[in-house]
This record gives sequence, C-alpha cells and structure tokens, in this order.
Amino acid sequence: MLKPREAVRSLKSYHPPLGNRQGLRLDFNENTLGCSPRVMQKLRELDFEQLARYPDREPLEAKVASHLGIRPEELLLTNGTDEAIHLVCETFLEPGDEAIIVVPTFAMYEIYAAATGAKVIAVPAGEEFRFPLDNVLAHVNTHTRLVAIANPNNPTGTLASRKDLLTIAEHAPNAALLIDEAYFEFCGETLIPEFRKFPNLFVSRTFSKAYGLAGLRIGVLAGHPEQIHFVRPVSSPYNVNSVALACLPDALADQAYIRQYVDEVRCGRDRLERELQEWGVRYWPSHANFVLMYFGSQAKSFISTMRERGILVRDRSGDRGCAGCVRITLGSETQTNQMLAALREAFEEIGIGQKVGG
Repeated sequence: MLKPREAVRSLKSYHPPLGNRQGLRLDFNENTLGCSPRVMQKLRELDFEQLARYPDREPLEAKVASHLGIRPEELLLTNGTDEAIHLVCETFLEPGDEAIIVVPTFAMYEIYAAATGAKVIAVPAGEEFRFPLDNVLAHVNTHTRLVAIANPNNPTGTLASRKDLLTIAEHAPNAALLIDEAYFEFCGETLIPEFRKFPNLFVSRTFSKAYGLAGLRIGVLAGHPEQIHFVRPVSSPYNVNSVALACLPDALADQAYIRQYVDEVRCGRDRLERELQEWGVRYWPSHANFVLMYFGSQAKSFISTMRERGILVRDRSGDRGCAGCVRITLGSETQTNQMLAALREAFEEIGIGQKVGG
C-alpha cells in the first residue's frame, strides 16, 4: 500500500475559518478596501493572449528590486509569502535538522519545516509577548538550520529589534534566518538589505496586506545573491501567475493609494488601542494592521456579539499563550468608526470592562 513520508503523516494542518464570512471582515488581516483602482483597470484590460502565455517573472523582478532598492539577483518573486517560507525550508532543511520558531506565530513556519522531516523547536515568547532573544540563542546548536521570525509578529503585533535579529544572524551563521516582513508597511522597519553583510539572512514580503492583492498570491523573497541562486531552482519557473505579474507594476506605481490606506489603518490602530485602554481591556501594542486583546472567558461571547453587529473578528485562543484572546484587523476610517461603535455596544451588552468616565 502506498504511504506518504512519516513527516507528512504526522503533519499539522492549517484550517482558516473561512466558511460564512458575511459582514465587515476584520478577521484575516486583509486590506479591507481592496487593491488600487489602477490595478482594477489593468484587470479589465487583460486579453485572451496574455492569459494563454506562460508567465515570465524576471522582468517584474527587476521592477520590484528597483522598488526595494536592491538588485534583481537578490530577490525571487514567489506565490505569496507562503511559498517563500516553503522554498527556504525545502532548500536548507533535511531530516534530522532543527528549525527554531518563536510562538505564538504564523502556523506555516512549523508546517513547512516539519514537512521536510526537520525537528521544529518552538521557543515561547517572553512576558507580554516580548521577543525572547536569549532563549532563542540558547537553542541554537550545530543542528540548527533555520530560524523563522515574523516581524511584526502575527498574532501579537509585537516587533523584534533590529539588533536582536542581527545578533541571531551572527550567532547562527550555518542557519537560514528568515524574517517575514508581511506587515512592513504598517511599521516601516526592515532588514533589507542587511543580507549583504549576513549571507544567511532572508527577508520575505507580500503584496497581500497593504496592497490588497491576497487573491493574486504574489510575494517576495530577498537575500544574498549566492543564496537566492540556490533557492531559485527549487521554485517552479511559473510560480507567479500572469494576472498577478500584469497587475504588479500598477500596484507598485500607485504609492499614494498605499500611503493613504496605511495612514488610515495606523490611525485606526491608535484609536482602537485608546478605546481598549479607556475600557480597561488588556491588549498588546501593535506594529501591524491589527490589535490582539484579551477577554478571557468572555472571548467567544464578544466574537458572536460582534458578528451579530456585522463585524467579523478572529478568535486566537488556539495559539500558544493566547487563550481568551481576540484579534481585530484595522481598515479605513469609516470602517474603524463602524467597528468601534459595535465594540462599545458589545462591551456594554456583555459587561466587559467599564469605560473611564462612563
């Protein structure tokens, strides 16, 4: 009887709670307004011939490299950040190797690393989800071949310092250090192009969040050219589809749209955090487009009450150290107004906290 590899048989599965998602979708960290109008216009202009041809990503890699201020040979376009993670794991991990992740974090680091047969070492975040540099360094050994870190982290929104991350790169020269900057636009801090000093460093980016292109699946893996040279053949030559490649130049060109959206999200993030503080609700200051908050035993009631008001929020109780936690994505100013109005009603109905002066 045909059997899959042992690593695959014991692999965890990632099951996003898609299902019925009617309402304002503040549960998946997506761009809540969608992509630039310029991208929509490009979609309308696509013809049959463009869809019939195999995609050619290299010309677009030069455009993206220019946008990032690096050279084309220092990056690879990928099928979203997920493929970037997958490619690093497939390129550098073998059975018996060790991969370090800091939990709670994005589930796919563990899944892709474990699929290679490597042992995944889950290092818990520090108090208040602070980055546990000393504990990470303590777990680095001769078997360590990957350290994967989301920065800012999902679902906590916390940020590891540049100094801490480069310390890991220096301390673990034989391990690939993957820094996932999916939420870069909302914090502005990056390790590009530090990989010129640290050849074991990789940085991934995505056009799914601020750019609103999650459905087109396009991302970036950047790194030292000698290392990208080894990653490239592991990737399919047609990994990024023609529609995504056709739309990407217009998405990059409309930076005014991105800045406007990011500004509204960051303003909404500040407003939500102030609101939570006024109600006495525990939360963790965020550097991303979402905020994680703690409701304890009232978490599920809060989620269902918000849904009744047309607002979808995400239960993160299944993440390590996040029991009773809920994550809310921020969107436009209008959407933030709608969300905050529903949140206040939900707090009063359930009896969560008590607003200062209320």
